[in-house]
Amino acid sequence: QVTLVESGGGLVQAGGSLRLACAASGRTFGVYAMGWFRQAPGKGHEFVAGITRSGVSTYYGDSVKGRFTISRDNAKNTVSLQMSSLKPEDTAVYYCAAGFTYNPDRIYTVSYDYTDWGQGTQVTVSS
Repeated sequence: QVTLVESGGGLVQAGGSLRLACAASGRTFGVYAMGWFRQAPGKGHEFVAGITRSGVSTYYGDSVKGRFTISRDNAKNTVSLQMSSLKPEDTAVYYCAAGFTYNPDRIYTVSYDYTDWGQGTQVTVSS
């Protein structure tokens, strides 16, 4: 099991940028594929971005492609989400998630593949 704590959320104007960070503690961080999800009011979890154990490969949801970048630092047990060109529809609670995998090339895109979740951080984009 790994404990995840997100930070970096806040209020930003449309077109602006924010960087979210997720700090992990517990089991060896490098055995987890990592991901970011978001949940807007009245909606389910939406996949935002995922990254392999090594950080070599990434994958993005269609709504954020070209605007968001996921990265990880296994030496520091952190995963980040750089968000640019933010839109009001990006407003949501953003969650960091970890999914154990033996496959170094695996990226999970559905929430049930992730076993550990952070508490979430609010991102609000004003128009």
